[in-house]
Amino acid sequence: MDATFTAEQEEIRRTLRELLLKRCGPEEVRTAVRTEGGYDSALWETLAQQLGLPGLAFPEAYGGVGCSVTELALASEELGRSLAPSPLLATAVLAAPLLLALGSEDQRAALLPRIASGELTAALAVPGASLTIALGLTGDNRGDWAGGGRAGGVQARRTDDGWRLYGQADQVLDGHSAGLLLVAAHTGGFARSRTLLFLVRDSLGRVGSGGSPGATRVRLTSLDETRSQARVQLRDVEAELLGEEGESSDVAGVLASVGDSAAAVLAAEAVGAADRVLERTVEYVKQREQFGRAIGSFQAVKHRLADLYVQVQAARSAAYYAAWATAAGEERVGGLALAQALEALRITSSEAVQLHGGIGFTWEHEAHLYFKRAAGDELLFGPVHRLREHAADAARLFGGGEVAV
Repeated sequence: MDATFTAEQEEIRRTLRELLLKRCGPEEVRTAVRTEGGYDSALWETLAQQLGLPGLAFPEAYGGVGCSVTELALASEELGRSLAPSPLLATAVLAAPLLLALGSEDQRAALLPRIASGELTAALAVPGASLTIALGLTGDNRGDWAGGGRAGGVQARRTDDGWRLYGQADQVLDGHSAGLLLVAAHTGGFARSRTLLFLVRDSLGRVGSGGSPGATRVRLTSLDETRSQARVQLRDVEAELLGEEGESSDVAGVLASVGDSAAAVLAAEAVGAADRVLERTVEYVKQREQFGRAIGSFQAVKHRLADLYVQVQAARSAAYYAAWATAAGEERVGGLALAQALEALRITSSEAVQLHGGIGFTWEHEAHLYFKRAAGDELLFGPVHRLREHAADAARLFGGGEVAV
């Protein structure tokens, strides 16, 4: 592994940091999350059309830049520093890789260039609150999380004119604003039970009101406003199978692979947030005085900050390794990196609130935004102990069998 960044990678980080410092401060974040889409559409247009962020890890044949998960992780680290709300995670990290891996050539050619340009956003919808299981991060995704033929979940039924979907998906990231839905649904009943992925779209690539009849999307009130979530209800909704009809594909395996790369990107994003909130805390303790001296000069405060620094740097190393390993084809490393990064962000943001004193508890200060990001991400993609437990089970560390190397 080469731990140094290339000139292109450094340029991605520098350009993004400069742009976000100018256009995505705490007040801009608060304004953006209260818009209908939940993000600054003008900033998203700049990120997409001028910097090519949605297509950063796409092949050039589909309008992408041709980079890897490593570059996408570095970009996400900068977005995490500012808590910039955007559809990048839902579109480029979760939905687009599934479309690239499982879609037919016609589907890829029609949709991926529009996603790469930022014209079209997408979201992955899985039944209930099963996102981390579907991605193979906290459990085996070859089970019946998509419904298993029972009431609940999302069911797909074959008709004379195509496929129809029924059911409900919660915790759909950016599901209220996405122009394209990738829906995981159960089909085949008990005899031929399987989970497939479907596209829900109309001729303009929109769903919900004015789009596909029977699809209702409601934006949810979430703990972390910078990470928009929606509930998607499907009632006899027309859908298109992702991939070719009659082709057998390992949907669970592809979901797990995408989950591993998504975990690496999320880990880098969490490290960016933890690093920024630590920087802000260090700046503050140098200025706040108590007993006639800056509180940062007290040994107890120095020790706490030193511990946080070590934890953030360790999480950064794990996130960078996971991004590199995923790009190199190594599997089952993203979950552990994500666990370490989420833990570092939780502890760092909690200490930030404490060390900021009274102002750290107020709505006016940005510390609470990082604390909510930490809590919200652990609810969505964790908890940390489940991520580690599943990684240990996958490696057979405590099963009494041979340890996987």
